[in-house]
Amino acid sequence: MLKVQKRFVGCVLALALAMVFMAGSAWAKDAKYVFFFIGDGMGLPQRAASSAYLGHKLAIDAMPAQGITTTFANDRFITGSAASATALASGVKTNINYIGVDPQFRPVKTIAEMARDRGMKVGIVSSVSIDHATPAAFYAHVKNRSMYHEIDHALADSGFDFFAGGGLKDPAGKKSKAPMGDALEKAKANGYKVVTDKKGFMALAPGDGKVIAWNAWLQDGKALPYVMDMTDKDITLPEFTGKAIEMLDNDKGFFLMVEGGKIDWACHANDAAASIDNTISFDKAVQKALAFYDKHPDETLIVVTGDHECGGLTLGFAGTKYGSHYDILSHQKVSFQKFTDETLVDFKKKGGDFNAMKPIITADFGLKFTGDAKTDPMVLADYEAADIEQAFRRSMAGEKVKGGDYLLYGEYDPLSVTLTHVLNQKAGLGWTSYKHTGVPVSTSAIGVNCQAFNGSYDNKDVATKLMASMGMPAKAVFADIAAARVAAN
Repeated sequence: MLKVQKRFVGCVLALALAMVFMAGSAWAKDAKYVFFFIGDGMGLPQRAASSAYLGHKLAIDAMPAQGITTTFANDRFITGSAASATALASGVKTNINYIGVDPQFRPVKTIAEMARDRGMKVGIVSSVSIDHATPAAFYAHVKNRSMYHEIDHALADSGFDFFAGGGLKDPAGKKSKAPMGDALEKAKANGYKVVTDKKGFMALAPGDGKVIAWNAWLQDGKALPYVMDMTDKDITLPEFTGKAIEMLDNDKGFFLMVEGGKIDWACHANDAAASIDNTISFDKAVQKALAFYDKHPDETLIVVTGDHECGGLTLGFAGTKYGSHYDILSHQKVSFQKFTDETLVDFKKKGGDFNAMKPIITADFGLKFTGDAKTDPMVLADYEAADIEQAFRRSMAGEKVKGGDYLLYGEYDPLSVTLTHVLNQKAGLGWTSYKHTGVPVSTSAIGVNCQAFNGSYDNKDVATKLMASMGMPAKAVFADIAAARVAAN
């Protein structure tokens, strides 16, 4: 509590000092160490549910500056990660799927590139692949977020100092229409050290130079495992963040962007427990930055936001009326992904009926098929058990619910989604979508010029506020001709 109070006082003092200086764009001091945390899919309900589950405030909710941020894209009210990340990284509204370019495909410089050009070190960390939409928007300029091969080459050519978290989706160009050669080999030729094991990663020191690192086990889509599926062999998002700080710390300052990408992925699948666990891990990553801030309060700025909400998470469910029982979520032991990829695959190989599946469901999700539902909330009602059995049969038949159906599972397994839905509803949580929504998100800040992040503003304004706080003109800057050629390919 004392640290929180000191941090709050620091922000208030910064505001007072800024008011002393001349009016206009002048600031009391430029931020030397800048942290930008983006919770992908992390809207207001994701933060509130995680706080309620813990029984106390998240560190990000205790920051002295708090704002509300709109997220719409240039061509759609409900945004996507590429358009939103481009706005957050450059201050430009763009279209769905565009990365680092405006609606006319003109490349825009990102805050990270501006920081690099000023001699600051730059780091990019994500719990999903480091060429995914959000991280890519800080160093790439391409027509479509799915151009992973081109994005991987942009990474290799970026000159940034530290990339870590998930892997690369298409460095060799196997999915590209015009392969450009092996991007990972180019990165090595450009001086990057590639590390793919925890021991080697934890041993990294600043003298090792530029680094690209990822976890040995990439669970899905070249991403880190969900937090609840991790073992001691895995590198967590807080560990990646802590190492980034160690590697980037220098007298000229640094810019570090950290994305909690699997918050979004869990919400797409309507898995509240996995989303909350990953939000808590994201908050712990922010705490690494806060520890650095405590040592450099007059030179550090930390900004935390979300790119959009995902899943239409509601903190209330008709079946529980006004009751909220978030502790029920602790009964879930594996994510929907691990249950689908491992448990169900193994079960299908061995064979078995629904009765054989029941004890597995109880072990992994805590849901019970016998007992007194009046005294034990984990006991299933008859209709819940019937829904689960129906989903089991569809799962065993390899069925996927298609987009035209009332419930859109997409590529998700029917049994996995039904189990998380039932558990979430017992906890008092509901979902309205398997996609993004257009509700605003929270933006939080602490440190140098943090007062600028109070109030209500758009996501592109987050970028310009960061620029101003770093002593740069608070406006979008278009990139050079060379970058324009990259965007046009």
